[in-house]
Amino acid sequence: MRSIDCDVAILGGGVGGIAAALALARSGLRVILTEEHAWIGGQLTSQAVPPDEHGWIEKFGCTASYRAFREGVRAYYRAHYPLLPAVAANRRLNPGNGWVSPLCHEPRVALAVLEAMLAPHASSGRILILRRHRVRAVAAGGADTVASVTVECRDTGAATTLRAGYFLDATENGDVLPLAGVEHVSGSESRAQTGEPSAPDAARPSNVQSFSVCFVLEELAGENHVIPRPARYDFWRGYVPRLSPPWPGPLLGWAGLNPRTMATMRYNFNPHREKPGLFSGLWAFRRIIDRAQFTPGAYRSDVCLVNWPMIDYMEGDLLTCDDAERARRLADAKQLSLSMVHWLQTEAPRPEGGIGWPGLRLRPDLLGTADGLAMAPYIRESRRILAKKTIVERDVSEKFRSGEKLAERYEDSVGIGYYRIDLHPSTGGDNYIDVPSLPFRIPLGALIPRRVVNLLPAAKNIGTTHITNGCYRLHPVEWNIGESAGLLAAHCLRASTTPAAVHASADRRAAFQRELVAQGIELAWPEDLVLDEGDPHAHAR
Repeated sequence: MRSIDCDVAILGGGVGGIAAALALARSGLRVILTEEHAWIGGQLTSQAVPPDEHGWIEKFGCTASYRAFREGVRAYYRAHYPLLPAVAANRRLNPGNGWVSPLCHEPRVALAVLEAMLAPHASSGRILILRRHRVRAVAAGGADTVASVTVECRDTGAATTLRAGYFLDATENGDVLPLAGVEHVSGSESRAQTGEPSAPDAARPSNVQSFSVCFVLEELAGENHVIPRPARYDFWRGYVPRLSPPWPGPLLGWAGLNPRTMATMRYNFNPHREKPGLFSGLWAFRRIIDRAQFTPGAYRSDVCLVNWPMIDYMEGDLLTCDDAERARRLADAKQLSLSMVHWLQTEAPRPEGGIGWPGLRLRPDLLGTADGLAMAPYIRESRRILAKKTIVERDVSEKFRSGEKLAERYEDSVGIGYYRIDLHPSTGGDNYIDVPSLPFRIPLGALIPRRVVNLLPAAKNIGTTHITNGCYRLHPVEWNIGESAGLLAAHCLRASTTPAAVHASADRRAAFQRELVAQGIELAWPEDLVLDEGDPHAHAR
């Protein structure tokens, strides 16, 4: 077994892991970054989900490096794609004109931009990336520390031991936490645990937000691209989620629930006929190429990223089961997504009458896979550390902060973000929870485990609850968490201190916050914050 020494080992190459690696490399440290899949980038790439962002994102409310990523995506399209001149000149270029995000783009473009951002650090040897490596074991050190982490190559089975001063868990599911013996929770906590008014009476560790296996479609009218009938099609075709309040019919159907009001609604789906605009329909929802923005003939069809309620997998979580059951649930979720494709092609009612769009075609080339599905499942909820500070409902929910425009003003802020408290239907039978939150800060205390010294969360595994995870889980916030966690590890190595000591001392904390600001991290929202009601993305979903 080979072993490698570094200053900081980052386990997980998703959004938070990339941000942490960039921050550490800028600080002059040697970094090893591991990633379970062939693509780095997590939500943005292997999970294939364009960024969910708040309505101020074009002006403020994210870190400088995240803003550089966003502008890198736009620059890539301008440099390499046949955009119409007026579209290319648009400072707020949105390649897909998807209405869920001001920057709907292809996963491969996000991958190219992230690889370019890491390239100079990889070239210099400051960052070593181990792709297709999974965490397999953690060795404890003395005095509540981690000594090493062993990762295994998914292709060869070869093991590598990583030794470092600090370890960052940036995995999508918080996979390092149980292996390292870090106190953590999963699923929904009880009201007694968190004091949250909306928490249930009893904790349910396996009650986790549904995950989804996304895919990309184009629509070539007059052609036949119907996929073979999936093995589990009959099951999924008749599947009605067991939820409270109840779902209004089969999951594979146009009937659904408004997440905010729980009123029955009908989804609109009409390829080539949906115009850009908020809530216009599912085809334009996360569309990643709007062919009207490119030179005539460049595209035969729009390109649509499918991350819809119909592919939310609720039959089991990925956190409280063994590897064999986890693999079975992932395979079943893929069957759900393929069943959705087949249903769209063959049975879905069309608005003008008739059924099915046989011209819908999967685009596996855009996802780097053979089956046409995303390389990795889209994960909404991770294991979460028991932290020095747990972010609870009363800190961020508009309902419990009457007259306030901002969430709790944590003095130990290491970043900011905004999103509604948005929980998808869960594996325990809970339906949507989608309620207003307020623009929030990320407290340093939520990044610090109660006991273990040299392991930090760097993704969705910080000290939130099942409820508050619903607004801290999106792309720019995860990036901010990872970047701040990386800079915290660098600060502690440089100052020969610990995260807990930084948190406990007002002077040390202030010194660290000055470093964050110097790196382009915003720590507070403006007190006179006004929502731009003219921005179609102002009210996050």
